Amino acid sequence: MFLKKRNLLLSGLMVTSLAASAQKAPKNYIKRFSPVAVNLMKETGVPASVILGVAMLESGSGTSKNAKLLRNHFGIVGRNNLAKRGETYRSVYREYETDTASYRSFVRLILKRKWYPAMKGNEDYNAWLDKLIHSNYSSAGNVWVSRVRSMIRKYKLYELDDELKLAKQ
Repeated sequence: MFLKKRNLLLSGLMVTSLAASAQKAPKNYIKRFSPVAVNLMKETGVPASVILGVAMLESGSGTSKNAKLLRNHFGIVGRNNLAKRGETYRSVYREYETDTASYRSFVRLILKRKWYPAMKGNEDYNAWLDKLIHSNYSSAGNVWVSRVRSMIRKYKLYELDDELKLAKQ
C-alpha cells in the first residue's frame, strides 16, 4: 500500500513538473525573441505580434526539432545539412545559421507579398493574419489563423506592437 501511494505521489509530482516546464517555455521564448521581433517590426512595419505569434506556433515556442536542430522557427522549406552532420532526424525544412536569420527570412517572405505595401505599419494583427492565410502561407487555413490569434491573445503579444502605433503618431 505504501509503495502504491509513493508511486502515485511521484507520478503526480512528475506531471506537475512537466506542466510547469511546459508553461515556462512560451514565456522564456517570448523573453528571448521579442527583441528580435520588435526590431524587425521597426525595420519593416510588420507587427511584432504577428512575427512572434507565428514563430511560437510553428516552433512550439522553440521546442520543436526544427527549431532546435535547424534554427527554423517558421516551417520554411529548404535545404539543410542534417545528413552531413550525421543526424538521424530527416527534415525538408531549411537550416539557418542563427535563429535571427530564420526570423529575417520569414519577414522577407512577407515583404514579397503584393499586399505588403498597403499593410505596412498597420498594427491590426487580425488583418495581417487574414492576408497571410489568403496568400497561402499555411495549408491549415483558418485553423492556423485561430491558433496564431489565440497565441497572440494568450500572451498579450499585441502589446509589443505599441511602438508601431507610436511611430505613426
